[in-house]
Amino acid sequence: MRVQLTIALSGLLALPAYSAEIDVNVQIPQLNVAEYHRPYVAIWVEGADQKALANLAVWYQQKSTQEGHGTKWLPDLRQWWRRSGRTLKVPVDGVTGPTRPVGTHALKFDAQHPELGKLPPGDYTLVVEAAREVGGRELLKVPFKWGGAGSGKAQGSSELGLVSVASKP
Repeated sequence: MRVQLTIALSGLLALPAYSAEIDVNVQIPQLNVAEYHRPYVAIWVEGADQKALANLAVWYQQKSTQEGHGTKWLPDLRQWWRRSGRTLKVPVDGVTGPTRPVGTHALKFDAQHPELGKLPPGDYTLVVEAAREVGGRELLKVPFKWGGAGSGKAQGSSELGLVSVASKP
């Protein structure tokens, strides 16, 4: 009887019945260039094996122009596209949205997020990739603890400014 009770309790502990949240700040810097276009940005979570586990945000031009619809240029977010972008059917409710202007953009994600809520507590990496037409490309990685407390940051040098993550249990 004790063995069965122990097994039942250990099974309950394995369920994601915890609360977790991360606060993410992404800075898009002001660039002094002749032709400025807002960057496309992808934000996702990777595991230790560098596999994409959760798409958090994808910002791109959502209206059609003379050059076509903005989805045509999503493959320019090369790392995101290879890891999970090509399998997504955009738009994705709660994930995709329009490009953002210069400034710091605050985002909050919790265990209610459809993909984050499936992750067990542990160490992960937040990845932010930006690509800009007539511009460059930049990728930043910030380790964080899902289901625990901690913070981290990374400083970009061209297409991204400061990216920070604060996690709370």
